[in-house]
Amino acid sequence: MTLNMRSGLKRDRVRDVLLDFIADMKPGEAIPSERDLCRELGVSRPTVRAAIDDLVMSGLLVREHGRGTFTGPHRVTQALASTTGNSFYAPPAEGNWLSRILEFGSTPAGARLATRLQLSPADPVLRVVRLRVVDDEPMAIERIHLPYALVDGLVPADMESGSFYRLLRERFNVDVRTAVQTIEPTVTDETEAELLHVPQHAPALLFERTTRDVGGRIVEFTRSIYRGDRYRVTSELSFNADSG
Repeated sequence: MTLNMRSGLKRDRVRDVLLDFIADMKPGEAIPSERDLCRELGVSRPTVRAAIDDLVMSGLLVREHGRGTFTGPHRVTQALASTTGNSFYAPPAEGNWLSRILEFGSTPAGARLATRLQLSPADPVLRVVRLRVVDDEPMAIERIHLPYALVDGLVPADMESGSFYRLLRERFNVDVRTAVQTIEPTVTDETEAELLHVPQHAPALLFERTTRDVGGRIVEFTRSIYRGDRYRVTSELSFNADSG
């Protein structure tokens, strides 16, 4: 098969061919060499390399020096669920999740966090930074901020495994019910890249979440960075006759 088109379009077409090729492959399987792909597709090596670069950047392919190029690991999927009634529900993401505590301590809220948590700037806030690991691979960095008065007695070990919201409810009588969460694209800085085992300025997802309890009180503000090459968010939509 020979692709007769402009260079930029050739790269996009080669990328589409590679996507079709790897769709049914298992993680860790080798793809053909660049030389073999050039011969099969009838395009230049720079075109093939550029298409592979795109897929490496998106995490679908992984280059291993001296060995070749392989299909990347499956992405971890987090579903966004609509809710009915008054229960707080967030479906768990795939995989076996654990946490490694990087920071744990109290600090004055300051102006920015005071606004987020509806506190006075001098009020103490518990700041927890933890590395989220799924199936032994670093996936996210969470920076959690809680009004200290709500969680006095919380210790680092409490944040390493299990449901944090269940802990709040059962030990501290804080019944979380609603949250507003935003998701936007970003890139990793030097520290985040090192912790997540990705290159600096790698694509990432920025989550910001403000959580309220059953009485409407703000009980948490969390800012998280998730790997863009391994994490994705899905949602199920419902339509009616008035849908646009």
